[in-house]
Amino acid sequence: MSKPVRPRRSILYMPGSNARALEKGRTLAADGLILDLEDAVAPDAKETARDLIRGAIGQGGYGKRELIVRTNAMDTPWGLDDLNAAATMGADAILLPKVESASAVHQAEEILSTAGAPDDQAIWCMMETPLGMLHAEEIAHASPRVAALVMGTSDLAKDLQCAHTLDRLPFMTSLGMCMLAARAAGIVILDGVHLNLNDDGGFEYSCKQGAELGFDGKTLIHPKTIAAANTAFSPPPEIIEWSKKIIVAHAEATLAGKGVVVVEGKLIENLHVMNAERLVAMAVAIEDREAALKTEGD
Repeated sequence: MSKPVRPRRSILYMPGSNARALEKGRTLAADGLILDLEDAVAPDAKETARDLIRGAIGQGGYGKRELIVRTNAMDTPWGLDDLNAAATMGADAILLPKVESASAVHQAEEILSTAGAPDDQAIWCMMETPLGMLHAEEIAHASPRVAALVMGTSDLAKDLQCAHTLDRLPFMTSLGMCMLAARAAGIVILDGVHLNLNDDGGFEYSCKQGAELGFDGKTLIHPKTIAAANTAFSPPPEIIEWSKKIIVAHAEATLAGKGVVVVEGKLIENLHVMNAERLVAMAVAIEDREAALKTEGD
C-alpha cells in the first residue's frame, strides 16, 4: 500500500518554552511545526517546555499541520525524559538530534515503544554531523518508523569547518549522500535552515536550489519565510498541466495497444508517467491543505 501524500514544503522550528509561539503556530500556513525541546530551549526551561508542548498538543487546534517534537540527545540529562514524555504527547513524529547510527534509532525506538508510543508515530532524524553523513544509508533504513531525514546544516558547517556560501557548494557532498539514502529508503528529506533573516534573496535562492536538488521541503526559523518556501516547493501550475496531459495520453495509448506515446514531440515512457502521477497527487494534497487553511481562517 502506498503512503498517503502529505506536503512538507515548510516545516517551522518553534521554541517549546514559548507559550505565545505555540499558540501562534495554530494560525500559520506552515505544513508542519517542530516543537523544539533542544537548541531553542535553555537548560533551566527544559521541563517547563515539555509540559507546555504536551498541553498545546492536547489542546489541539493545529488543523492538518504536522506536529513534530524535537527531543534532546540521549547523552544529555534530558534526552530520556524527553522521549518518554514525547511518546504519548500526541505528536505525529519525534525528531532525534545528531543521529549518527542505526543503533541510535533502535535505542530511541525501544524507549518510545516501551513508553506507549502509537505504532504510527514516526521517527525523524537530524543529519548534522560528518559521521551521520557517512552512515546516512543505515540510518534511513534503520526502522519502519523512520520517515524523514532533516538536514542540520548549521551544526554540520561547524564540524566540517566550511563556509556558508550562496551556492552551498561546501555542503553538496553531504546533501547528496543524505538525498541518496532517503530516496533509496523511500522516505522524506528536508533541507536545512537559512540563518540570515535579512537575506530574502538568498533564502529564495536556497529554496529554489533545494527544490531542484529534490528536497521535499525546507526547515525554517521564522514565520515570515513560510510563504516563499511553500511557493518554491509546490509544483508549478504548468508542470501540473503537462503531467495531467501525459497521464491521459499514456492511458489512451495503453488502451489502444500502442507501445509508444509521443506528446508535443516528446517521447513519454512509464517513468515519466510515474513522476507525473506523483506531482499531481502532491498538487491535490496541497490544494486540500490550502482549503483547510482557508476554512480555519473563516
